[in-house]
Amino acid sequence: MLPAGVPLSHLGTSALLLLQLLLPSASAFFPNVWSLLAAPGSITHQDLTEEAALNVTLQLFLEQPPLHQPPLRLEDFLGRTLLADDLFAAYFGPGSPSRRFRAALGEVSRANAAQDFLPTSRNDPELHFDAERLGQGRTRLVGALRETLVAAKALDHTLARQRLGAALHALQDFYSHSNWVELGEQQPHPHLLWPRQELRSLAQVGDPTCSNCEELSCPRNLLGFTLLTSGYFGTHPPKPPGKCSHGGHFDRSSSQLPRGGINKDSTSPGFSPHHMLHRQAAKLALLASIQAFSLLRSRLGDRVFSRLLDITPATSLSFVLDTTGSMGEEINAAKIQARHIVEQRRGSPMEPVHYILVPFHDPGFGPVFTTSDPDSFWQQLNEIHALGGGDEPEMCLSALELALLHTPPLSDIFVFTDASPKDAFLTNRVESLTQERRCRVTFLVTEDPSRVQGRARREVLSPLRFEPYKAVALASGGEVIFTKDQHIRDVAAIVGESMAALVTLPLEPPVVVPGRPLVFSVDRLLQKVTVRIHGEISSFWIKNPAGVSQGQEEGMGPLGHTQCFGQFWMVTMSDPPETGTWEIQVTAEGTPQVRVQAQTSLDFLFHFGIPMEDGPHPGLYPLTQPVAGLQTQLLVEVTGLGSRSNPGDSRPHFSHIVLRGVPEGAELGQVPLEPMGPPERGLLMASLPPALLSTPGPLSLELIGQDGGGQGLHRVAPQPCTVVPVLLELSGPQDFLTPGSKAPLSLRISSFLAPQDLDLRTSINPSFAITSNLSRACLGLNESAWGRLWLEIPDSAAPNSVVMVTVTAVGREASPVPPTHAFLRLLVLAPAPQDHLSAPAHSPGPVITTATPVFHPSTLVTQGRAGRGMAGNTCWGTTGGVLLLLGLASW
Repeated sequence: MLPAGVPLSHLGTSALLLLQLLLPSASAFFPNVWSLLAAPGSITHQDLTEEAALNVTLQLFLEQPPLHQPPLRLEDFLGRTLLADDLFAAYFGPGSPSRRFRAALGEVSRANAAQDFLPTSRNDPELHFDAERLGQGRTRLVGALRETLVAAKALDHTLARQRLGAALHALQDFYSHSNWVELGEQQPHPHLLWPRQELRSLAQVGDPTCSNCEELSCPRNLLGFTLLTSGYFGTHPPKPPGKCSHGGHFDRSSSQLPRGGINKDSTSPGFSPHHMLHRQAAKLALLASIQAFSLLRSRLGDRVFSRLLDITPATSLSFVLDTTGSMGEEINAAKIQARHIVEQRRGSPMEPVHYILVPFHDPGFGPVFTTSDPDSFWQQLNEIHALGGGDEPEMCLSALELALLHTPPLSDIFVFTDASPKDAFLTNRVESLTQERRCRVTFLVTEDPSRVQGRARREVLSPLRFEPYKAVALASGGEVIFTKDQHIRDVAAIVGESMAALVTLPLEPPVVVPGRPLVFSVDRLLQKVTVRIHGEISSFWIKNPAGVSQGQEEGMGPLGHTQCFGQFWMVTMSDPPETGTWEIQVTAEGTPQVRVQAQTSLDFLFHFGIPMEDGPHPGLYPLTQPVAGLQTQLLVEVTGLGSRSNPGDSRPHFSHIVLRGVPEGAELGQVPLEPMGPPERGLLMASLPPALLSTPGPLSLELIGQDGGGQGLHRVAPQPCTVVPVLLELSGPQDFLTPGSKAPLSLRISSFLAPQDLDLRTSINPSFAITSNLSRACLGLNESAWGRLWLEIPDSAAPNSVVMVTVTAVGREASPVPPTHAFLRLLVLAPAPQDHLSAPAHSPGPVITTATPVFHPSTLVTQGRAGRGMAGNTCWGTTGGVLLLLGLASW
């Protein structure tokens, strides 16, 4: 429907025709277990956030026609669920993976939901437009959007998405927690996103706003006035006489006169006394969210905005290079591969969107070089030369940690070295960081005993000196490949291959067992299957489901093409590969490594959550890793299921998840999956009982299902997750930091499996001073400890820079448990003038000065799917299609 208050005279003939197309038939709602418990049919924060992002992405695609595809047509997306997979297939070509885009949207949505659970944000009325803190809330909202802009321009997109999620949460809460809808308003507030404009007609401290309501539903408790107000929540700050409460089951202020409340968070009167206005509030919150995304796009430009949300099927290119004197061949190999990737993919959808380079030697490492310009990256890389010598151990893991801090999530990082790590004490922290970033690390190690120049070896080195690399590779889903100088250029070709949206196929067993073949499955959605084998190989053969086999003879064989570079073998299967069960038999000294990869758009994302029923709002508190002994929900999002991916076929079905120990591969258990929402969204949920998470350590997730034809589908997560022994939560201030300030951080540590005696350690990048009142935690079963940290930002701190705080909980001798890490990103900004968001720096631009925006036609296409409630509860919902008219004033 057309938003009320927009006269038809503002619409031309073409817009009126468009309006007719934007009126799809009503669609059903899709509840899940949490929505059934909380508020069935509610529209959630995740719904609002992702619908807004997809609409602005569609608008971008419509305005910027693709280079190698037919232009998109709006009518192709009307009357159907709007899906990232469909958008990517239409714009970038069939099969283009949307996995990173959907992961970016998930980051924003989880950061949005976390505002209801983090101790530094959950009870702050200014972050939720509660307690009549409307002017202060607008200041915090605009500040969070400013931080989003700065972090995005600084290429820290994880931090930018976190701040964007916080901003959108506040923006959406305004329409649910204030009386804007009750005042009869039919459009978003025209001044929330523009700090030059004052919020007018605000209720003052002495203005009564609500009458008493003894029922769950309070449709008439607002007094007859035209002032803008919002409800009080809880006891901080206390509710003055005559003021409205937020209301609902969790609001203690609603038991004080006047009782009741005015929130519109959900469809349930038990949670929302103004539940009858939930849809009107959600409609305005959606329009406002689209407006916020559009403003970010106008300020950042399409290229940077696309990077913010990873609106591309391409990944990043990240190199960590040993630059000591013996590394000439490796550096040249890295240069050749980088040049090949840049030239081959320039101007294509798969051109890398971000380039990272970190050199290291002994004792130095860095600085990190980041850019979005391939020519700048190539120039920087070309200036690196092998210089100096030194003992073999080098600062490799320090350089890798620096690369991880600057590499976008879901990326590949390639480490070129011929030396073991001097900083092996960082192994566990780097392992954890790879999983927090979801980045895969591949080490290319040239171990050549015949080389004597350039590398001094003053002592006999342990054959286990490369174990830290193997541990990091295992934790990240990568691998360590040993080769020699004469083969490094050929072996380095896997850099380009690994960036081609490959999935790793699960092997049974996952490691080579003498005399036993490795088994893997090939389905009809896979193509370009490759098998990589490296180690001291005596012989191997590969057999397809039809019984045709091929050995290690180089060249073209009955199954595909075999190449050998020293002890590194690569077999590229001919397309299309035979579907069914394949076998690999390897005979070798030691433990050879085998990896099978393929190209496919069908993959999956996963994350974890804890059911929360005792906070401000019910819902799932997002976790990076599962916690031992804690009831945890696993949420799976299957990618590549677009509504038009297989016309005429039944949609794939997924039944359960298999959990296996890493690296031995023993099955730990199976958990059934419950579908959530429309099948094409591919949203699934499983409950992980505490007994299944009873032992800390790594485990892999395997997704099991069937395709539309009844054939098996088997996917493994790109990297394992780790069951951590304790829940370690670190949160910071909801505002940016400034040079010369001191910022309080909040820390909580909880144990749900067994008593724990832990030391707590903190590290900062860059090395700012930090103090803590909690250095040791002695926890009983189901006990928690709280701590406070104070981070000092020196006057010399660079504005628009990022600070990374890491807290590690390490078991003492009496409590030998694996370390647990918590990571927190914070932004340092210089103080800004009041009108810092009023217009771009290069142009004064128009500024809204009245309650009527300057309208420009845009489009809104809606969807129905799962998400987090407007108040954090996980519910379901959709919104009817409307023609959106946005005021795109310069920000």
